[in-house]
Amino acid sequence: MRLLITGGAGFIGSHAAEYYAEKGREVIVFDNLSRAETLGIDQKAALYNWNRLKNNYRNVKLIKGDVREFEKVKEAARDTDAIIHAAAQVAVTTSVKDPNTDLEVNILGTFNVLEAARKSKTSPTIIFCSTNKVYGTNVNKIPVKEGEKRYHYADEKYMDGIAEEFPIDLCEHTPYGCSKLAADLYAQDYAHTYSLKTGVFRMSCIYGERQFGVENQGWVAWFTIATLLNNPITIYGDGKQVRDILHISDLIGAYDAFINSNSKHEVFNIGGGPTNTLSLLELLDLLEELTDKRPSVRLDRWRPSDQKVYVSDIGKAQKKLGWTPTISPELGVKKLVNWVSENKHLFTKQHRVLRKHKKCASL
Repeated sequence: MRLLITGGAGFIGSHAAEYYAEKGREVIVFDNLSRAETLGIDQKAALYNWNRLKNNYRNVKLIKGDVREFEKVKEAARDTDAIIHAAAQVAVTTSVKDPNTDLEVNILGTFNVLEAARKSKTSPTIIFCSTNKVYGTNVNKIPVKEGEKRYHYADEKYMDGIAEEFPIDLCEHTPYGCSKLAADLYAQDYAHTYSLKTGVFRMSCIYGERQFGVENQGWVAWFTIATLLNNPITIYGDGKQVRDILHISDLIGAYDAFINSNSKHEVFNIGGGPTNTLSLLELLDLLEELTDKRPSVRLDRWRPSDQKVYVSDIGKAQKKLGWTPTISPELGVKKLVNWVSENKHLFTKQHRVLRKHKKCASL
């Protein structure tokens, strides 16, 4: 098997690349290496996953390229059996400030990947990394109950979480939600119109080792990093927001299950599901148990289109793929704590700047 992974130097992409490299597959990593600029992290941290792949796997080919450049994408995709399209503009806040770049990367970039697959002689399987943000603020129309440290769905209809049939229309999405939804629909239509095998994975909160969480993206990692580096945290809202969280290794397992399945086209809501949920406040409690540290917390106003509760109904993935999460939040966060503890040098400069400007993190 020969795979192309766009955004392959990122958190999800690099784990996918490593997974298949370990299996002896030929892996092509395609990435524009823009994280230092777009996420505001140190250059050494931004290149960490790229260099890790370069130094450890002879069967990984690294290509510096941008998904907005069709000819480069087409060449990289030539003769591939599968494409995991993880390259994206990933932050809601960034999309609000710069919707043009968000559109180009998320819509045009995805279109280029799909076109490259369509024109390929091998008709590769496509994994598209979508998001729960495609449901927009419709999620907030579900009644919730407020507990001491978390919100809960009040409607029993959603006790198993949000299913794939949940409405996507007539609500606010933010530019990020719009661009990912448009790309999501394109991926689906290329299955129907051009008979490509496509798996659309609408991801909830994915976390794990080698995740360089920042203020705008990757809240589990960001809270973990801030806690271990003794930085304060700003929570937008009240901290009772709940997400189902999924360890990165379980996500890659779901991708692989689809690639190896007989399914032609599917959409999956993918996350930890109702048995693997945390609120922001509960994550702080868990981090305190694991590190004996608790950062100071400041509350700020809610951010646009934030969802008080989002939990994925993963029943379809479990039934169709024979897949289920294996790593609990307690074990997964412990793994993340251990990795950050061993690599504090990658974050020190970044957090020194944040302390200087008194900026911190949230969901």
